[in-house]
Formats: sequence, structure tokens, C-alpha cells
Amino acid sequence: MLSNRSIPLATVIPVLAYPDVHQAAAWLCAAFGFSVRLRIGDHRVQLNVGDGAVTLREMRASDTAAPPDGRISLTIRVEDADTHCARAKEHGAHITQEPVTHPYGERQYNAEDFAGYSWTFSQSVKDVHPDEWGGTAVQL
Repeated sequence: MLSNRSIPLATVIPVLAYPDVHQAAAWLCAAFGFSVRLRIGDHRVQLNVGDGAVTLREMRASDTAAPPDGRISLTIRVEDADTHCARAKEHGAHITQEPVTHPYGERQYNAEDFAGYSWTFSQSVKDVHPDEWGGTAVQL
């Protein structure tokens, strides 16, 4: 695949709509520790998220004014879920589930940002084969 400096290297790049992309970028960077990669006019901002990326775009007239409906959720891997959760709280993120360690080896918490998007932040705490917790390994 050809590399292009105008787009993140990530294979999957979610695009989320916000009324003010610059305000959203500032908040997401402060609350969740993301960083700005590229600004495109006043209508789009690319953010670095670890070795991944997310793009923010301005809301269009055809977009609903209501927050997302729950069908959209993003999972981001982090080094320390508890520290990350504390930072998110300090910046006003609505924590919908405090950090909890799951049988599949992940410590996770859930948060909503100021626009209603749902985020799960996940810390790997143990390498667990899916067979051990009821998963079905197809291709690992």
C-alpha cells in the first residue's frame, strides 16, 4: 500500500462529526491524551491515538443534532486504565463504567465525551487464550 503523509497510516480510521472540530480536538487531547496530527481548514482535524488515528469532521446540515445513538463505540488501548480514567474525569468525561478487570485479560472503563460518543479504554493485564473464557479462536 502506498504511504501518503496526508492521511494516517492506520488501516481503519473512524470519522466522527462534531459541531466544532477544533473544540472537540482540544477536549479529546486534554481528556483522553490524543494529539493533533493535521488540521484541514476549519472543517476537519486528524488525531493520533497511539498507533491509530481518528478524524473529526464538522457536522453537516444533514446530520442529526442529537448525540450518537449508541450504535457507535470506539475502543482504544491504553497503558494504564485507572490513570487514564482519572485524567478523563478531570476533564469532564462522563464515566459510564469505572475500570474493571475482565476474565479475558483486559481492564476497561467506559466514558462518553461531551458530544455523546461512547469510548472504551482497554488495558491488557494478562495474556489469556480465548478458549479460557468462552471465546472461539478462529485465527490468532
